Amino acid sequence: MIADSRSTVSAQTRGSSQHMQKKVLIVEDDHDIAHLVQLHLSDLGCQCDLVDDGEVGLQKALKNHYDLIILDLMLPNVDGMEICKEVRSEKKYTPIMMLTSRSEELDRVLGLELGADDYLTKPFSVRELLARVKAIFRRVEAVKDDVEGPRKKQIQFGDLHIDIEKRKVMLKGRKVELTAKEFDLLVLFARNPGKAYTRQSLLDSVWGYTFEGYDHTVNSHINRLRAKIEEDPSDPKFIQTVWGVGYKFAEEE
Repeated sequence: MIADSRSTVSAQTRGSSQHMQKKVLIVEDDHDIAHLVQLHLSDLGCQCDLVDDGEVGLQKALKNHYDLIILDLMLPNVDGMEICKEVRSEKKYTPIMMLTSRSEELDRVLGLELGADDYLTKPFSVRELLARVKAIFRRVEAVKDDVEGPRKKQIQFGDLHIDIEKRKVMLKGRKVELTAKEFDLLVLFARNPGKAYTRQSLLDSVWGYTFEGYDHTVNSHINRLRAKIEEDPSDPKFIQTVWGVGYKFAEEE
């Protein structure tokens, strides 16, 4: 079950409802949880589609446009991990929040590795759910608006080419396969060459506040990203270590 009742948060969220206007797919086979999530997201102005079957949820996710998919891990026919994997194989990018009754670290990490944007373990509070949903929407809007600099649809740095709209990366004319978070990290760096980021600031910008303390997540993603785009990952040309601080993207000479 969800820990908070609807009445305790509806008044707080109703004021922002007219600003959201997002379309959300909720794939959850526990009907009580699904309807409670729908009621609270409606207070944010979200239009929600409810599905209790994994196969139907996957079809809807691939066929329609959604601003967010809230995805239970354990589902009939097709599980949440497979849905996440299939959605991430598509060209279009849709934020995904995964729900599960299991709290094992392995499940959480696997979901994130497959490209989930956030992760909640049941039971969870409605306040936390809404805070995380709003944080996801803010991050997506920040990328769209490119608040840290001029709006760019494509970035070229030496042999590295980034097409932000198509979420495609090319290196020396060859396509580089990146996970959702690897791509988000690369875009953040490439839009701000020379700017040093701490691991926590990268967590805040790419994963959101809910991943405080997951510094190893940043390290592992940086290592995999370097392995994919650097000629010599031990002597990186693009993503450089700033000792005592974190990482930065190289400045073009």
